[in-house]
Amino acid sequence: MRLTHLADYAVVMMSAAARREEGECLSATVLSEETGVPLPTAQKLMQSLGRAGLLKGQRGAGGGYVLARPVTEISLADIVEAVEGPIALTQCSEGVSDCALDAMCRVKPHMGIVGEKVRGALGAVSLQELSK
Repeated sequence: MRLTHLADYAVVMMSAAARREEGECLSATVLSEETGVPLPTAQKLMQSLGRAGLLKGQRGAGGGYVLARPVTEISLADIVEAVEGPIALTQCSEGVSDCALDAMCRVKPHMGIVGEKVRGALGAVSLQELSK
């Protein structure tokens, strides 16, 4: 399993945001310059992270985004799911399958457990740990 570029960039950006003073407003431009994530991608990711409740927007002069929760309460799983959606290792664990083995697969009923374990492992890594 490998993170997509977008998920990887989101982790990099959130880690950079976590290294700032608590409550400091950040713009996509600042995070783009600091991390090397292209500005259009940074803008898109900040919107996704905001919709997921990981960032919140501050309007007005000096506005931007701030972390919506303490760094100890944001996990790697939260960030990945904000960009990629629910963690599922196979299509059949999401209820969608065009697999030729679908009708006789004895592993399919257990793939949800695998996804839960992976999510649990990613959920055990806090943004605080990623931002040291």
